[in-house]
Amino acid sequence: MHKVHDKIAPMPPASNHAHVRIVQSRQNARVKELRAALRKSEKTGSGLIALEGQHLVEEALRSGLRIATLFVRSGSINLANNLSLQPQTEILELPPEIFASAATTESPQPIAALAEAPVFSLEQILAEPRPPKQHTLIIVSAGLQDPGNLGTIVRSAEAFGASGIVTLPGTVSIWNAKALRASSGSAFRLPVVSATVKDLFPALRSHRIGTLATTVDGGTPAQQLDLTQPTAIFIGNEGSGLASELINQCDERVTIPTPGPVESLNAAIAASILLYEAARQRTTVDQG
Repeated sequence: MHKVHDKIAPMPPASNHAHVRIVQSRQNARVKELRAALRKSEKTGSGLIALEGQHLVEEALRSGLRIATLFVRSGSINLANNLSLQPQTEILELPPEIFASAATTESPQPIAALAEAPVFSLEQILAEPRPPKQHTLIIVSAGLQDPGNLGTIVRSAEAFGASGIVTLPGTVSIWNAKALRASSGSAFRLPVVSATVKDLFPALRSHRIGTLATTVDGGTPAQQLDLTQPTAIFIGNEGSGLASELINQCDERVTIPTPGPVESLNAAIAASILLYEAARQRTTVDQG
């Protein structure tokens, strides 16, 4: 059983922070919490999410998230000086081998954090459309398993003015480290919530939100649909697409015409194209 040897060390003179705690054990409670959060790809029992890399930490702060603990690898403590940390943020300096034991990337950046996860609700996505869109626009992820795809969709959804993302059972967690990196911070601001099929369809209908099932063929070309109305676009699993029971519950089917000799588009690319088309139509209406 390893003992935890923590000691207080003064920050460099130019630091904006009074003290940093040096941790010299892999069994430190905060290090273990960071390691577990990164590997389990979900919130901790106290509602914290793990962030790797300076960009994500900066985006979390810019988005108003509270950083509970900041981890900095020895020799890079100056990185903390450039962050506008909250006064209550705990700062831990870790020797390289201990920092590496918690990180998930092969060549990790020398900074990580545990931050409070944003809290969103399905009702918030359904009932609170935000400018510049005219009506609610939702992407429903039905079993996406690639975290890079989900993160990319979240980033595109924020870029094109969507209301939020709803993830159905079988979808990878947005708090997966790769998903967060792919979202480039959008997951901190755009609502991403989980729901069951049983709850989602009645909620969409009660808010008069139309449902579109994406299909490789047999659907209406995207440019021929009216995407200016309240719309939820269902994106299926990377390998098998949307389940037939989901397709049958949706109001319409949508297909992206592809004149090239490919069987199907990547899920994130398909979602991004449909989000762009919806934004294009809505912008045209606004300008018209």
